[in-house]
Amino acid sequence: MSTTTKDGYLRKPEWLKIKLNTNENYTGLKKMMREKNLHTVCEEAKCPNIHECWGIRRTATFMILGDVCTRACRFCAIKTGLPTELDLAEPERVADSVQLMNLKHAVITAVARDDLKDGGAAVFAETVSAIKRKNPFTTIEVLPSDMGGIYDNIKTLMDARPDILNHNIETVERLTPRVRARAKYHRSLELLKRSKELQPDIPTKSSLMIGLGETKEEIIQTMDDLRAHDVDIMTIGQYLQPTKKHLPVIKYYTPLEFGELRKIAMGKGFKHCEAGPLVRSSYHADEQVNAASRARQAQGEKTEQAK
Repeated sequence: MSTTTKDGYLRKPEWLKIKLNTNENYTGLKKMMREKNLHTVCEEAKCPNIHECWGIRRTATFMILGDVCTRACRFCAIKTGLPTELDLAEPERVADSVQLMNLKHAVITAVARDDLKDGGAAVFAETVSAIKRKNPFTTIEVLPSDMGGIYDNIKTLMDARPDILNHNIETVERLTPRVRARAKYHRSLELLKRSKELQPDIPTKSSLMIGLGETKEEIIQTMDDLRAHDVDIMTIGQYLQPTKKHLPVIKYYTPLEFGELRKIAMGKGFKHCEAGPLVRSSYHADEQVNAASRARQAQGEKTEQAK
């Protein structure tokens, strides 16, 4: 049971303590990011797994389109305001960094750019193409905003054929207006559905953070909504309040509760589900895309056998 601090906040439980790892991988990767003038969501969003991913797994999630978001979601630590002009050389720099890091799997996300007509879709597509050209054996996951829900923007991105399309639902429908600035629950579901319709062979993925006051029934309903829109992969993680200006944590879920939610999700038909207190959308992303590919291949073999 979580206890409260003197100022009324829930005290973090033992299972959320993080082991820091600032080895050569971590420091080298941080140095390269600064030299290449690149941003990562690992740093900007204060991800709790940065030391594991950078220090042990040597993976990172690149954040393109600048480091200033046009939205002010009440759960997110990324700074908001008026973004700078587009950096048209950014896609090549990201591709060069993927090559230097010798990544097997690259995750590309971005700040929301509501100031751009295409929501940043063209730069996303160019980044995917640049990585493919310079790193033909690297799988690529893209994690865009809803890009205004505009069909042409989604098509531009999917025409670049990333290996996986990830768009986060973030929270349950009831809490969406309070948690996500400008975003709409059903618009996110529609983006996931349209992405699959445009490229049926590309897995889709979404993430849910819990601890904001949702009920178990609402979590399960969100699972059902994602499956109804043909989403293949789901991640579920604990919401952590980045600063006192952000939404407070209402509940810390136990590892046992996360294990139960993962079991429920897999029973709903997701090809892969990662669930745990420190799980984030990009956590072990390489394993997720491989698991989804294996599940897709196994389903294809069953279909062939049934003919």
